[in-house]
Amino acid sequence: MKEDIIKPEVKNVTVAVAKKVNDANVEEWSVYLINQNDHEIENTLVTSKGYGEQGNEIQKTSTLRHFLQTVDANSAVLIEPIQKEVFHLNNEYWVSYYIESKIYDKKFIFLPDSIKDENLTYIKELDTKGILHS
Repeated sequence: MKEDIIKPEVKNVTVAVAKKVNDANVEEWSVYLINQNDHEIENTLVTSKGYGEQGNEIQKTSTLRHFLQTVDANSAVLIEPIQKEVFHLNNEYWVSYYIESKIYDKKFIFLPDSIKDENLTYIKELDTKGILHS
């Protein structure tokens, strides 16, 4: 049965949305996967999508899939850029990866309007401010 399957707990792997100002002095928002473990993670698949409502209209984005062969220990990798126009949606990142022969997975959901300047904190792994989900 499904309830008999033991799922390993995801530890020290998180998703962050960070804001940087580019050379043209324009704000850019990007989504990163951060591996805070002392070991690499392998064959990482990240599925991203946005969904929710505005007014009485249901909205959703395309589902995107990203494959990251190896994410080094104590490192961060870019998943994708994100547009401000989708911040009013639930922005979901489902991360699956291997450590040795075990598969780990976890959903990280940034709730509507949680990605905003008031919620920014410094993220040392990215050396910039952003919203860190754990």
